[in-house]
Amino acid sequence: MDEDEDIDIGFHFEDTSSIEVPKLLIDQVLGQEHAVEVVKKAASQRRHIMMIGTPGTGKSLLAKAMAELLPKEELKDILVYPNLEDLNNPKIREVPAGKGREIVMAHKMEARKKVQARNMLMMLFVVGIVIYSYFVAQLLWGIIAGIMILMLTRQFLPKEEMMIPKLAVSNYDKEHAPYIDATGAHAGALLGDVRHDPFQSGGLETPAHDRVEAGDIHKAHKGVLFIDEINTLKLESQQSLLTALQEKEYPITGQSERSSGALVKTEPVPCDFIMVSAGNLDAVQKMHPALRSRIKGYGYEVYMRDSMEDTPENRKKLVRFVAQEVVRDGHIPHFDEGAVKEVIREARRRAGRKGHLTLKLRDLGGLVRVAGDIARSEGAPLTTAEHVLAAKRIARSIEQQLADSYLEQRKDYESFLREGSAVGRVNGLAVMGGDSGIVLPIVSEVTPAISGAEGRIIATGKLKTIAKEAVQNVSAVIKNMTGTDITRHDVHIQFVGTYEGVEGDSASVSIATAVISAIEKIPVDQTVAMTGSLSVRGDVLPVGGVTYKIEAAAQAGLKKVIIPKANEADVLIEKAYRKKIQIIPVSSIAEVMEHSLVGPKKNSIIEKLRCITKLSFDIPEVTPASVQAKNLLGCRN
Repeated sequence: MDEDEDIDIGFHFEDTSSIEVPKLLIDQVLGQEHAVEVVKKAASQRRHIMMIGTPGTGKSLLAKAMAELLPKEELKDILVYPNLEDLNNPKIREVPAGKGREIVMAHKMEARKKVQARNMLMMLFVVGIVIYSYFVAQLLWGIIAGIMILMLTRQFLPKEEMMIPKLAVSNYDKEHAPYIDATGAHAGALLGDVRHDPFQSGGLETPAHDRVEAGDIHKAHKGVLFIDEINTLKLESQQSLLTALQEKEYPITGQSERSSGALVKTEPVPCDFIMVSAGNLDAVQKMHPALRSRIKGYGYEVYMRDSMEDTPENRKKLVRFVAQEVVRDGHIPHFDEGAVKEVIREARRRAGRKGHLTLKLRDLGGLVRVAGDIARSEGAPLTTAEHVLAAKRIARSIEQQLADSYLEQRKDYESFLREGSAVGRVNGLAVMGGDSGIVLPIVSEVTPAISGAEGRIIATGKLKTIAKEAVQNVSAVIKNMTGTDITRHDVHIQFVGTYEGVEGDSASVSIATAVISAIEKIPVDQTVAMTGSLSVRGDVLPVGGVTYKIEAAAQAGLKKVIIPKANEADVLIEKAYRKKIQIIPVSSIAEVMEHSLVGPKKNSIIEKLRCITKLSFDIPEVTPASVQAKNLLGCRN
């Protein structure tokens, strides 16, 4: 796909101020049609949902949208009352939304009236004592007696404030059902807690019911409880959460054993919420099995897409997305048509797949806001394509900035070569952080075997699981294709400067090229970089992040880059790099050698590799036994 082609949106507009933004959040969700349908069904049937997918694909937005779909009429307030029979077991009462505030205010007014009446009586009594002491010539003793009476009554008479209920959960004046984000909440914040009382006697204590604090599960009553990265919750908290889901009520008690709140335990507090849990794929593995089973049995599991097809209809959705981000921010100018098209181009690049647009809209929204900030700082009435291009240069991720720093350092210290040729040395490519590429030098050397039994392939550079497996696959290719007996040699493979480690198999082609070069003593062109996975039969397989890898090679000053043929349509590099580098798509290891090796000796190895990779295996036709028997009977007849 040519990035220079004009993007067909299907209609024309002056700027995004003319684009209608839906009022409901559920209508603002883009590209997740299946998830939207599930959320609507779950809201109507009060089912739980687990959303798994890449960060920034709209999981929290869907949870907020679900809260808007729930009926407001079902909302409740929760009150905590003192229990005169057992002060450490406060009573719980559930009332319609808004009534809790009225009840508490009424109790406060009544308590205030009682306190005023009692204080008036005590003042009259004390004044009477003082007047009497004056007439009997004992004024001083009368004043002392009055003060003592006031102090004793204040200390020992029951306090009317202690009988006022506490409004633990209030839904007063709420426009829709509550949405509570409990991501990262500790046990007290999630399940509720009882505050410690340092003054537990002497008339200075705080009543137990007044120290009760509702947890997020209680505040989400009749609403939505959203927990992202649910696997980070402690197993004890996940078990308690499971109990709350099952019973739809959960008592509040002190979470610290050393606190006086640990002695307090309320009656069960209503917590009839819909839980929307979210996370990456590892969240499924580390979740409490019973909690996962509860969600599967009484709800839905949804995998969030990270890209959508690049169609005119979906481009219209991205136009609306830009308008939504401008309205939501409220401080940046609207985007003209050219700026929106530039955002769509960036959505193509970030998708990393041919014919797709990214759905990592949180990151794309960051680009929109930075571009708007630039336009506003310039006093521009609209955000233009130039502002978006400037934002792409400014709003670079940490990984992109780090990759740039790596390239500069490696240029200064000549960690990789950019000209000439060298035996056993290849400029590989890798991705850092998902949105930036780096040059990954790989060096190979063949030495006499240390072990007398058989030679080994030794790879260094802090390789992780998949990278180690890739080296093993490449070793099989090398043994089959070179025709050289390497049983008496050790093959060393070094990933230069990989202090953070190497993961993935996209360096397989680079490893194979470096090792074959070292074994056959054929130089490798150092102006060439390469990336690609390699099958055990020598086929070059597609990899991810080719656009970022190509841009890294161009930025490093290399002239050519070899990529898998299957990734050819995924390439959407910036204009600044297009004339700096030549892209060579390949489908086999023989083609890789043809474009990377130099010198007259390369022809023989290329021909040998071509012959091997063209081999096909004929699979004999298998006839079912029943058919064989039938044919046999037929012959006999």
